[in-house]
Amino acid sequence: MRNKNIKFPALILIMLTSLLACTKQEYTIPDPVSQLTNDCIKRTIGPSIVSLPLEFAYAMALPKINGKLVSAQVEASIAGASGTFLEHRSFYTNSSGVDVPVTIGTPSTTVDKLTKVTFNVDTNASTLRYNYVIPEEARGKSVSFTFTATSSDGKTATYKMGPYAISKMSITKNLAVSNGANAFISIEDMAVYNAASAATNAGKIDLVYLYRATPTTFTHALVSPGADAAYLPGVTLPSGVNRSTKLRKVFGLQDRNLSNLQYGIYVDDIDFQQLDMVDMPNYALGLKAESGVWVETTDKKYRAYIFVNSINAAGTAVISIMRYTL
Repeated sequence: MRNKNIKFPALILIMLTSLLACTKQEYTIPDPVSQLTNDCIKRTIGPSIVSLPLEFAYAMALPKINGKLVSAQVEASIAGASGTFLEHRSFYTNSSGVDVPVTIGTPSTTVDKLTKVTFNVDTNASTLRYNYVIPEEARGKSVSFTFTATSSDGKTATYKMGPYAISKMSITKNLAVSNGANAFISIEDMAVYNAASAATNAGKIDLVYLYRATPTTFTHALVSPGADAAYLPGVTLPSGVNRSTKLRKVFGLQDRNLSNLQYGIYVDDIDFQQLDMVDMPNYALGLKAESGVWVETTDKKYRAYIFVNSINAAGTAVISIMRYTL
């Protein structure tokens, strides 16, 4: 009986504590903007790859009684490549879900690391999109950004973003390959050659694309020049084209960048770093649309992921390549 009397008050205490913990908290209305303020979000996801953009949305506002916005600018720690700009238009979404632009200033100017828009309309709130094209100089490094808004009363507000690690990967998309013609692939050059051009780049040719209707297990294939002749039926290799490249066929790895933004999967640097190519063959047969092949070059200088965008029974295909330098 003594134990029951001790436990009962304890149970009441637990119940009261639980009720208090579940009590609904009062909603606090955010403080209104009382001075020039700003905010920023990064819109792009996935790895940051040279030649591709990083996109941001930069918002700024101040009370109407304090004046108006006169300029917005972004300073990158590494100057962006050609195509870097800060929008001179704000956007709103209409009832049809379409983004409608509203011009608020002159087109941006970029001098070295600094991109700037000067406002030419009276407004005290705006959101501008910033498009930073990643330059070659940033490969394997990191990049940061300082966003700044200036108002007519001389006040400024700044917002820092980053640092963002820039991938070591390189990308090229939508290369057309064809059986017996543009069939020779160089991972180093990330290019496709015909036989004549392959002969002059013999030391760089890693793969041959070919199509054979029979056997049905063959069809579209990527084969190393150094593979057994049984995997290169009817192929005459240009002089000096003899590298033995390892391949690993995969399905279901539809990288978003290689697939022209169709999927939400990303190949990243770590995938290449952890890739196991030990005992892999030097050929990949029976390739389908949206299949892929991991590649390791003979000299182990490069690894790559080749995505098959599309195939054609006439003996052609479209491929995209992601390359990583070891």
